[in-house]
Amino acid sequence: MLEDRATAVSSPTQWPAAYPQGYAVVDVETTGLARHDRIISAAVYRLDARGEVEDHWYTLVNPERDPGPVWIHGLTSDVLEGAPVFADIAEEFAARLDGRVLVAHNAVFDWQMIAREYARAERRAPVRQRLCTIALSKELGLPLPNHKLESLAAHFGVVQQRAHHALDDARVLAEAFRPSLLAAAAGGVRLPLLECRPLTEWSDQPVPRQSAGGYGGYRPGGWRPSRRRPACPYPNPGRYEDGKRLKQGMRVAFSGDTSVERELLEDRATECGLHVASSISRLTSLLVTNDPDSGTSKTVKARQFGTPTVDEAAFGQLLRDVEPADE
Repeated sequence: MLEDRATAVSSPTQWPAAYPQGYAVVDVETTGLARHDRIISAAVYRLDARGEVEDHWYTLVNPERDPGPVWIHGLTSDVLEGAPVFADIAEEFAARLDGRVLVAHNAVFDWQMIAREYARAERRAPVRQRLCTIALSKELGLPLPNHKLESLAAHFGVVQQRAHHALDDARVLAEAFRPSLLAAAAGGVRLPLLECRPLTEWSDQPVPRQSAGGYGGYRPGGWRPSRRRPACPYPNPGRYEDGKRLKQGMRVAFSGDTSVERELLEDRATECGLHVASSISRLTSLLVTNDPDSGTSKTVKARQFGTPTVDEAAFGQLLRDVEPADE
């Protein structure tokens, strides 16, 4: 069983040499899910190479705007008004991430929110790799009914006390990550590590400050102007065929976690003359995903429609030689 497998790696000589030397288990609560949303609280549990807790840290963050779905995270404008802004906690946050693998549940979301906050502060988070516990649970073949944190916690007998509270969510994840890590080490499982690339594009436009009336002065996207991609000028030539080249005008959609930030992948596709689609339809030429067996709406529809799929690495190779559209 899992406990027996974990015990089997108690000897240092049996620990995989390629595994990281430390982890930062992270959870952030935010004002929403879009790129212009802000972090309102953050928690970090630092773990050693074998998943033992070293310490933990938690802070509220003033988002300089409305707090978003208070009914989910419970943090009101009054509570956040006296909290430090992200720039004030950026150094402490960075110290707790430095030299460690960032671990989170749906890690691409937490990483992108953190990267954007550091971009606004004109700094970079000292993170080189991330590990998503959803991906790890799939690598281990855990019999979970779904990919929610509460399901992972229940599997390992971890009791959650305050769901959607950053400190408790990080604690729960740290407690569930340790047996996952031990099981992976015992089975010689390759950890699903992905590269973290910090944002290098952001506007010099200042972040809107809190107005006298509260957070009403906030303008979505104020820190970084939204970029409307021009309409693809080429007709859709149909579906991508395995072994052939992409062709200008093909409709490409993306799903799931990627090493390169999604927006940058989409920009590269657009520059090559492809049509970036936000959803899957019978007209979609190709779905790019690193996890085609996931239950996301896009992967489910792709299977229903028979839409071809490739992973991020293969897509990167295909972008190098895109066939021109027919004249």
